Amino acid sequence: MGLSGCLGTSYNVTMDLRTIGEFELIKRLAKKVSDRESQTSIFRPAVIGIGDDTAVFHSVERTQIFTTDTMVDGVHYQIGLSSWWDVGWKSLAVNLSDIAAMGGYPLYALVTLGLPAELQVRDVETLYDGLLDCSVEFGCSVVGGDIVLSPVSFITIAIIGATSGPVLARSMAHFGDQIAVTGNLGASSAGLILLRDPQALNTPEVKFLRSVHCSPQPRLLDGQILLANGVGCAMDISDGLIKDLGKICEASNVSARLWAESLPIDPVMRMMFPSECIEIALGGGEDYELVFTAPHAVIQGLQGKLPREVVVVGEITHGPSHDVTLVDRGGRPLHVDSTGWDHFQ
Repeated sequence: MGLSGCLGTSYNVTMDLRTIGEFELIKRLAKKVSDRESQTSIFRPAVIGIGDDTAVFHSVERTQIFTTDTMVDGVHYQIGLSSWWDVGWKSLAVNLSDIAAMGGYPLYALVTLGLPAELQVRDVETLYDGLLDCSVEFGCSVVGGDIVLSPVSFITIAIIGATSGPVLARSMAHFGDQIAVTGNLGASSAGLILLRDPQALNTPEVKFLRSVHCSPQPRLLDGQILLANGVGCAMDISDGLIKDLGKICEASNVSARLWAESLPIDPVMRMMFPSECIEIALGGGEDYELVFTAPHAVIQGLQGKLPREVVVVGEITHGPSHDVTLVDRGGRPLHVDSTGWDHFQ
């Protein structure tokens, strides 16, 4: 994941965390959660929520799924480029995308905040506004977490979800499967480039690309439809199509061939980055679309059932080498420099 950012909410009161302390902050955030969740009926209430040593809930779901992710200031976002609302929304959305990749639906979230003492109270409250806006949008109830002092801000979220039966898995790709994606690629990475560019004009195109990066939309419904219609293999595109498809190949002991002409490159991104659009679409990451594999008949049966058009971009091939090859219309290999996001490279 890369850095994110959009405009945030302004306040008139200046008060850092040292003024109110940890427990008053927890009370304020817990009230935010309670107030927000009382306004909607989409959440499954916990037996015990925020305020005890653990959250408690009864489970009747057949298959439970768990995920966690962390966003760190200076690694995944940068205050100055990013608003605190964006950080809150995105921190939950990227976890929900993992639930989507399994074909599941979210139930409960635990939120851990690492906060510098000098951070403004209003900033933490704005972060929670973004997080709770996302939780309401996608039906995931915040039931607890932790707050710790940290020299750099970070947010870690763990989500409990479920499916009504099996799950989508990276290890279920098979020779002869087609490879497909649920939407356009490259807009998020282009938005990050434009966020970092102080010379970028605030045109509608720039605003659109920045918004895609700031407010990712987890494809929960898509994942559930895939699972219900015979797809067995999927993952979300967080580190770039080539790198993430490579993970599927490694888990399934296969290789893959991508067709350059079939890539669903975002049209706004293609217009603004004509010479780099393929590389950005393949390696930029943070698209949070789903890449999945299935036999031709299964993919044909999906047409018209998902919120967006299913686009076939390649095929699973023989070979334990786990290679992902990009080819042109004539089948000739094409070279791309970008291989996707890696925290340590």
